[in-house]
Amino acid sequence: MSLVDYLDKGASLGPDQPCLVAGERTFTYAEVQHLSHRVAAALQRSGVRAGDKVAILSGNDPVAFASVFGISRRGAVWCPINPRNEADENRELFELFDCTCLIFQSAFAPMVERLAARLPGLKAYVCLDAETPLGNSFDRWLDAPDDTTGPDPRHADDTVMLVGTGGTTGKPKGVQLTDRNLETMSAITLMSYPFEGRPVYLALAPLTHAAGVLCFPVMALGGRVVIMADADIGRFLALVQSHRVTHSFLPPTLIYLALAHPDARSTDYSSLQCLWYGAAPMSPDRLREAIGLFGPVMGQLFGQSEAPMMISTMAPADHLLPDGSPATGRLASAGRPSPLVTVAIMAEDGTLLPAGERGEIVIRSSLVMAGYYKNPEATAEAAAHGWHHTGDIGYLDDDNYLFIVDRAKDMIITGGFNVYSAEVEQALMNHPAVHEAAVVGLPDEKWGERVTAVVQAAPGHDVDPAEIKAFVKARIGSVKAPKEIHLWPDLPRSKVGKILKVEIRDELVLGQKKSAD
Repeated sequence: MSLVDYLDKGASLGPDQPCLVAGERTFTYAEVQHLSHRVAAALQRSGVRAGDKVAILSGNDPVAFASVFGISRRGAVWCPINPRNEADENRELFELFDCTCLIFQSAFAPMVERLAARLPGLKAYVCLDAETPLGNSFDRWLDAPDDTTGPDPRHADDTVMLVGTGGTTGKPKGVQLTDRNLETMSAITLMSYPFEGRPVYLALAPLTHAAGVLCFPVMALGGRVVIMADADIGRFLALVQSHRVTHSFLPPTLIYLALAHPDARSTDYSSLQCLWYGAAPMSPDRLREAIGLFGPVMGQLFGQSEAPMMISTMAPADHLLPDGSPATGRLASAGRPSPLVTVAIMAEDGTLLPAGERGEIVIRSSLVMAGYYKNPEATAEAAAHGWHHTGDIGYLDDDNYLFIVDRAKDMIITGGFNVYSAEVEQALMNHPAVHEAAVVGLPDEKWGERVTAVVQAAPGHDVDPAEIKAFVKARIGSVKAPKEIHLWPDLPRSKVGKILKVEIRDELVLGQKKSAD
C-alpha cells in the first residue's frame, strides 16, 4: 500500500464517515480525499515532481495532515518538520532534505521569512491559514485551474517519508522510509493490538512523529482521528470521554501527568481498547498505577525513526497474568519482538549472544529504513554484519521478552563495572517522590566515572537525597546506586521530548569545575 492508500481504504468503508476532527471542525473521508487530490494537482502545477521533497511545518492541524495524503498522491516525499525546532535547526533540515516546497502555518511565517533568502532550493511556499509576502495562500494555491495529469508510477521501495533524526547530539540525519516500511508498521499494529469496530484515535502527541504514523492503520479501518492542537491533559481526558475514544498514544511523561490530574478518577475510560505508551522508559510502578486507572488497556511499543514504532510490542493482555493481576516481571520489558521483526542481541565483534546476555539490540525486517539520505557511511555503519543496529543495549530473556538496558552511548564505567543509566533511572522512578530522573557519569579520580542522578520531584513531594540513595541501593546494589543526587525543577528536553543527558552532564561538570576553583 502507498501512504495515500490508507485514506482511500478508509473512504471505501464509508466516504461520509468522519475522518479528521479538530474542535468544531469535522472532515469526512470524502472531503479529505477531495482535498488530497487538489493538493496533488497544486503540487504538480508548482513544479513538484515524483520523488521531490515537500516539507510541512505546522502544529497539529487537520488541513496540514490532509496535505500529507496530497503529497503522497502526487508521488512526492513528505518531510515532517518538528514545529518546536529553532530556525537554524529547520534550515539544516531543509538543506539536508533538498526540499523544493514548504507548506507552513502562519505562526511560523516570521521564521520562514528569515530563512527564505538562505534556501534557494525552496521554490514554492504555501501558507495554510493566511496571506504572506512569501507566496500563495493555501486556498489560492488550490484554486488555480487544474491542467494536471496523474501521478508518476511509484515503487513500494521508493522513499515516501524523510524524517530527521537528532535533537540530542550531533547533526541530524535523514531517515528514508518507504511505503513498504510504513505498510509493515501498519500491519504489525493491526496484528498486535485490539481493534474492534471503527476505531476513534485521539492524537495529542505531535503528528510529525508517532501520533501521525499511528493514524495510518486507524484510517485503514475507517476510523476517526481526533486531533488536539496542544498537550492539555485535562482536555485530553475530557475528549476521551466525549468522543468515546478507543485508541491513543502518550509518552510516559504525559501518562504521569494524567495520573496526577484532578479529573483522572472521574473520567469514563470504558471506551478505551488500547492506550499506547513508548518513546521513553516507563516506571513499572507507574505502569501498574495506569492499569489500575485506565483499565487493562495499556499497550507498549518500541521502535525508532529507522524502524518505526514496532520493533517489539506488548499488547494489553500481555501486561496481565491469567488471574488479571499485573504481570510484574515483564512490565519492565519492551514486550516481545513483533511478528514481522527478527530481533537478536549482538556483541561488538558481530557474534549473536544467547538469552540473558547483554549486547546491542539488532534487527532484520522490512520495517527497517532504506538508509540515511545522502549518507552512505552512516547507512553502512547501521547495517554492519547484515543487521540493523539500534544503538540500544539490552537482552532477551528465556520467554523472549526484550529488556532495554540503556543506550550504548549512555553506559557508565565506574570502578571497572558497567552501569547502565536506564536501570538506575528505573530504580529511582519507583520511588513515589520522584517524577522523573536522569543518570549520567561524571569524571571521578577514584572511580573513573561517578554515577550521578538528577531528579525532578513528583508534585506534592519533597526529595530527601539520602533516603532515595538508600532506596535505590536496596534495589540494585551499591555499585549502581547514585553517589550523588541533584534536585532540579525541570529536566532539559529535546524538541521531541527526550531528556538531554549531554546538557545535564555538561552543566554538572561545569558546576564541578566551579566548585574546585
